[in-house]
Amino acid sequence: MKGSLLEKYASHRPAEPASAAPADAEGLDDLGAFGFLRGVRDRSIMLELKHKDGRVSAFGYAWLDHVEFDPSEGITLHFGGRIIKITGRNLNAEVQPNVRLLDAILRHRVPWIREADAPTALEAGRHATVIEEIRC
Repeated sequence: MKGSLLEKYASHRPAEPASAAPADAEGLDDLGAFGFLRGVRDRSIMLELKHKDGRVSAFGYAWLDHVEFDPSEGITLHFGGRIIKITGRNLNAEVQPNVRLLDAILRHRVPWIREADAPTALEAGRHATVIEEIRC
């Protein structure tokens, strides 16, 4: 059956690395440090936190009740009593026209955030957003 669901997913290839084309067919941009939903009305249900040691944590945006940003401290997210601390550099810098990590989190358009390992952090440009640590 041409164009069937099985055919669609059976022929799916793994995603390309972040250095390749940043956009995929689902309206998600891989900006290296975080993913960004392009659609104006797109919203993520959960925020996935990808740690450099392979651990993954996820928190429902519905529980996000408070966000703080201090350039010297980073971004602090309050999820129903749990505090998530995101530290790094250029956390509020524009990575694409009108795309900033903090602003995208406030609008629930970030489905995931990824900690950078040491080589990735060193290779990143001076103005790139780099997540150095995520503390849960």
